[in-house]
Amino acid sequence: SFSVSLPLFLLLTLGNQHIGVWGKSIVQWQGDFDHIYSGNVNNALQNIYAFNHTVSRNKTEGVRVYVNVLSEQAKTPVLFVVRQQQAVLSFQVPLILRGLYQRKYTYQEVSRTLCQPEVKSESQTQFFYVDVSTLSGTNTSFQLFVKRVVHFVLRTGEPFRFNATPSQPQYVIYKFPEGLDSVIVKVTSDLAFPCSVVSIQDILVSAKHYINVIFLLLFTNGCPVSWQKKDFPSSSFYVVVVVKTEDEACGGSLPYYPLKQGEPVDQGNRSKTLNVVVVPAVKSEAYVKGMLFGLGVFLAFYLLTLLIACWENSRSSLKTSLFDPDYSPTPPNSKSCSAAVKPSGTLLCVRGRCVQVVVAVDQEFQFPFIPAENGSILGSEAITDSMTSDSTYGYMGKTVPRPRIDSLSSIEEDEYDTLADIDSDKNVIRTKKYLYVSDLARKDKRVLSKKYKIYFWNIATIAVFYALPVIQLVITYQTVVNITGNQDICYYNFLCAHPLGVLSAFNNILSNLGYIMLGLLFLLIVLQREILHKRALLRNDICALECGIPKHFGLFYAMGTALMMEGLLSACYHVCPNYTNFQFDTSFMYMIAGLCMLKLYQKRHPDINASAYSAYACLALVIFFSVLGVVFGKDYIVFWAVFSFIHILATLLLSIQLYYMGRWKLGNYPVFMIALLCSLAAYGLILRPKDFASYLLAIGICNLLLYFAFYIIMKLRSGEKIKLIPLICILFTAVVWGFALFFFFQGLSTWEKTPAESREHNRDCILLDFFDDHDIWHFLSSIALFGSFLVLLTLDDDLDRVQRDKIYVF
Repeated sequence: SFSVSLPLFLLLTLGNQHIGVWGKSIVQWQGDFDHIYSGNVNNALQNIYAFNHTVSRNKTEGVRVYVNVLSEQAKTPVLFVVRQQQAVLSFQVPLILRGLYQRKYTYQEVSRTLCQPEVKSESQTQFFYVDVSTLSGTNTSFQLFVKRVVHFVLRTGEPFRFNATPSQPQYVIYKFPEGLDSVIVKVTSDLAFPCSVVSIQDILVSAKHYINVIFLLLFTNGCPVSWQKKDFPSSSFYVVVVVKTEDEACGGSLPYYPLKQGEPVDQGNRSKTLNVVVVPAVKSEAYVKGMLFGLGVFLAFYLLTLLIACWENSRSSLKTSLFDPDYSPTPPNSKSCSAAVKPSGTLLCVRGRCVQVVVAVDQEFQFPFIPAENGSILGSEAITDSMTSDSTYGYMGKTVPRPRIDSLSSIEEDEYDTLADIDSDKNVIRTKKYLYVSDLARKDKRVLSKKYKIYFWNIATIAVFYALPVIQLVITYQTVVNITGNQDICYYNFLCAHPLGVLSAFNNILSNLGYIMLGLLFLLIVLQREILHKRALLRNDICALECGIPKHFGLFYAMGTALMMEGLLSACYHVCPNYTNFQFDTSFMYMIAGLCMLKLYQKRHPDINASAYSAYACLALVIFFSVLGVVFGKDYIVFWAVFSFIHILATLLLSIQLYYMGRWKLGNYPVFMIALLCSLAAYGLILRPKDFASYLLAIGICNLLLYFAFYIIMKLRSGEKIKLIPLICILFTAVVWGFALFFFFQGLSTWEKTPAESREHNRDCILLDFFDDHDIWHFLSSIALFGSFLVLLTLDDDLDRVQRDKIYVF
């Protein structure tokens, strides 16, 4: 040993040498691969091992450095420094890694993989040095082992198996071959735990080497991810696997150690065997097939609708019009409008003005009435005439005041008599035992039409102001995922997530196309029905004027718009599905359920249905509770208690107001309704499901299904029939709903658990190698919702020729 003042790197030479620097002894060794070196170091002794190996441009291999410190020196660890041509790697042993709550875990065995630098010539000799030193005053024993990693490069379709621990991460490299632009990296393990992290890192070469982490996620026993060649400037990437010190991040339990504050602990064996394989991803043809399949399925509904419309038009053209000169009435005992009205021509003159009208006789009640020019019935009880404004009209010995009809467009809903005495005295007795639709269809059609069109304009406005910030937010989510590479932000089905552009799961977005296309188709069907109805009104068709359920289309337009918005917002949710934006996927489902219930109620109660403002205010309150449930529902029992109380109270009060008009007794209230309310509330209060939004949606759907079943039962009990088309729609929709729910409950991912646990549910594509179970749920549920809307649209078509004073209210 000797002391010198020259820089250290000028004194390093090949061969075993003892060099003294500032009173410190440095021993340099010529290192060989696959040889175990044992030695001692202290604050006066340092060891340097020099290695060299020949690398080739056409062959990539790695170097693995293993070290083991035999003496436990927690306060004065051994420092290992690996110096390469363009990189320096350093670590200490015992290696101390921190876990949750700053727990410290020590590891005596550490290994690292040295990556091959860029090779510019055909072959080149690379040098690297391993320096071993410590500040401990006593000797510390260590072992060093260096070997070549021949199988360092992943081959397409060839599995690679290795072991990893928290102190010994693993690196392998993959280079895109010619002609392959997209691959899927699958990392699997036979054991669920210990929890592990896998990352995909691009290799960028410039003035110096650096690594860009573009993919990072937690997993237990499997994680597949699709990657494209364009994402990697170097056309190659590293697959890095690290085992975590604790399993809490993957849903496992946190180990209990009664330790002093800050005291490190040896966690023991946390080795995990992993398999990595890179397989080709789906080709561009699969994307084309997927898009053509989606378009083809839903365009088929457009074609089918067109064929049915043509068939209905050709069939209706064969029927004779009611006011045709050759008209032959149906038998008198029929309830249809054509049977009840027996026309004959006459001339009616009022105040010097005459009009040709039809005088008819009601065959059942035997009193005359006159279908007026504007389509209203002129009779002994109510007379309207668009020809005169303010006068009285004498007919059959009675004088009846004539309302002003020339300014009906300015009539407001509150100008009608709403029987206010019922609010002051609940025991007011009416003379009618049963209510008919005619009793609740007295308001002017134009006034009601404006009232219900507000539903459409309001939901259109809500859609615009709701969708724009949602789109902005999910774009931000996707940008963060692409920049940070943290795939734990979004809960995809990684086994069937096909990227396109900046989107990570294009197939989950494409499958929402059905909601938009079928929603638009439903709007076109409603528009066609409204046009036909207006034409019938213009030609004074008595069946359109006085028969059947009153035709109001505003709620139908709102339902079609809600279906389209459900598709758009569901697509936004699937850009980056997680618990914070799940409300985007459910908000318009609440709208759809609420609008369907309102439409069912409107059918028999057209004059007293809720206004758009109050209805949307209630739906806004539901969404408000949905947000609160997402934020507080998982941990606070007080929230569930308050919500359950409000749920029961609101349902009771609403039912009392709608069906009992505020006059009720507990004994009169249906027992099954009370049981249902208590069961739903108890389920939420006791189990407190993490997915509060789905729980809230389930309440709405259960209420809708019960109301729909009640409507069907009462319709059949009232002697009414269900025509062929609505019957086919009911059966078809029920079957489709059954299959849709089957695929929905497959549960390919769940943000109720950790990202690692969610990936345990991932499954392969099952349709065209492009769509998974949840995509099929999107297809089927959009068809089922469309069918449900058609049922509501056509359910009462059998009443189109039945007078409204013969249609029961229920």
